[in-house]
Amino acid sequence: MLFNSFEFALFLPAVFMLYWFVFQRNLNVQNLLLVAVSYVFYGWWDWRFLGLLALSSACDYVIGRAMSQSKAENQRKALLGLSLAINLGILGFFKYYNFFVDSFIDAFNGLGLTMNTRTLNIILPVGISFYTFQTLSYTIDIYRGKLKPADNPITFFAFVSFFPQLVAGPIERATHLLPQFEKPRKFDYEKAKDGARQALWGFFKKVVIADTCATQVDYIFNNSETLPGVYLIIGAILFAFQIYGDFSGYSDIAIGTARFFGFDLMQNFNLPYFSRDIAEFWRRWHNSLSTWFRDYLYIPLGGSRGGKWMRLRNVIIIFTVSGFWHGANWTFVVWGFLNGLYYIPLMLANRNRVNVTDTVAEGRFLPNLRELWQMATTFALAIIAWVFFRAESVGHALGYLKRMLTLDGGFEMPPGSMITPLLWVGLLVGIEWLQRTKKHGFQFDHVPMPIRWATYVITTIMVFQAFSLDKTFIYFQF
Repeated sequence: MLFNSFEFALFLPAVFMLYWFVFQRNLNVQNLLLVAVSYVFYGWWDWRFLGLLALSSACDYVIGRAMSQSKAENQRKALLGLSLAINLGILGFFKYYNFFVDSFIDAFNGLGLTMNTRTLNIILPVGISFYTFQTLSYTIDIYRGKLKPADNPITFFAFVSFFPQLVAGPIERATHLLPQFEKPRKFDYEKAKDGARQALWGFFKKVVIADTCATQVDYIFNNSETLPGVYLIIGAILFAFQIYGDFSGYSDIAIGTARFFGFDLMQNFNLPYFSRDIAEFWRRWHNSLSTWFRDYLYIPLGGSRGGKWMRLRNVIIIFTVSGFWHGANWTFVVWGFLNGLYYIPLMLANRNRVNVTDTVAEGRFLPNLRELWQMATTFALAIIAWVFFRAESVGHALGYLKRMLTLDGGFEMPPGSMITPLLWVGLLVGIEWLQRTKKHGFQFDHVPMPIRWATYVITTIMVFQAFSLDKTFIYFQF
């Protein structure tokens, strides 16, 4: 079920009424309701994959309980290995089987050998990468002694399947979200009100910004061999904001919706395009995935504790794996590897943690020239990498970048259809700049009530007007 759908507009208030007015008195029944509606939400897309979600949940619940009861380290390691094998095995089969087979065939064909291996018509289950990593954090943290296993299977199933963030995150840690299912929730009007504002802000980013950009992005990337280079620059910029509006918009809707039911989800995006270097960018972009790889891959590999070459190796590994996590295509691998290369000079200069706590132009209305240059160069590097993320193949990306960077085809004034989404992007950037110290764009603390409500009403009208675009979320494919 899509957030931006008529079905969800009926689903959400119905669940809200049942949750707070029918099942509020019994925590276990309330959690059971969340499991049931979450399975309806997920099964609306394809009910056949509910079995995978249930299997992953059941296996990790049983393994977590067994791991906590075992005193033998070898047995605990074996149980953790079983959890990894089951979860990554399912993920690997559905997401990467055809990729490896096709790559194997291409490699042999390149040597002049004919291979007749057949690929399978495998449908990728929506959200499998997200809930797989979420359940893995549970078993890994139990193994590390950071978390006690859930006593109640209903509580654990609710944690895994919680519908606001089930199919595209944020990838919640069990240490943060699971305890919220284990204690009674009380309706908090202020929390729900702010959740509604954040969800509306998310719908604006998704429906008005991302979906408006998508039409031009598709046209430009599909015709990149014939369009002037200046069009390609516009296409790359628009895609940067399409994927940002799409994914951060989903996260805002998920976080806001979760607050209706008394839950706090982690912040997944924090104005990444205002970053002053690529390290800051990755602390602000898809934070739940970045920190997951940091805690469960980078640090176990040795993190920054080893020598220079070990640290560089670890950085390249986590960025490349992060790229591969996004999809079974060499374009994603190159995208991740390229971001790793961006990161290395900062690490060698010991400047990868310079911009950690402060906000750009903090206490000032405008950035200084140095900050403006830093943001511009970081954004330019991100755009170059995004071309690989969007392109159909590595060759397509290289050809696109060549024509874009050389302005092949000369300068030609772009049509109004390309300028319009750029104006929407400008509005988004302006609002986020003014609200850069807030958690979301509609967190108006000192704005007069008439202006606030006028903003909400106008935004709602714009969202409904753009709803006819009915574009799915990009990250559903990951």
